[in-house]
Amino acid sequence: MRAVVQRVSRASVAIDGQTVGAIDAGLVVLLGVTHADTPDNAKLLAEKIVGLRIFNDADGKMNRALAEVQGAMLIVSQFTLYGDAKKGKRPSFIDAAPPPIAIPLYEAFINGVKALGIPVATGRFGADMKVELVNDGPVTLIVDSK
Repeated sequence: MRAVVQRVSRASVAIDGQTVGAIDAGLVVLLGVTHADTPDNAKLLAEKIVGLRIFNDADGKMNRALAEVQGAMLIVSQFTLYGDAKKGKRPSFIDAAPPPIAIPLYEAFINGVKALGIPVATGRFGADMKVELVNDGPVTLIVDSK
C-alpha cells in the first residue's frame, strides 16, 4: 500500500457536486493498493500513519500525533499512486490492484484507523471525486507499507 499523507487545517471530498466527506484539522490520506497487499499491510499502515508525529507541540516542533491534536482523517482511494510513467507519456496502471482486491483492503485501512479512535471521513471508491484541502505547513509525506 502506498499513501500520500497531507497535514491539513481542513479538507473535503465531493461527488457530483455533493460533499460526501469533510474534516477540520487532521490528515488527508490518498491511498493506493497494489496486488501483493494484505490486510496486515492495511493494519500496519493505519497504525504508522495515525502515529506519525507531524503536528506541532507547544514549542512549534513536529512532535505530536493525530490523536494528541484531536484530529480527523479524510481517506480517499487513489489507484494512480501506482501509476508508472517511466515509458512514454501515458502512465500504466498495471501495478494498481483491481477493485475486487483493492476495495476490501481500502476498507480494512479505514477500519484500522477507526479502531485507533480516529474520526474518519471518506470518499467513494472508484468515483470521480473532487478533493479540496488546505495543506498546513505544508506537510506532505509518502508512506509505503513495504
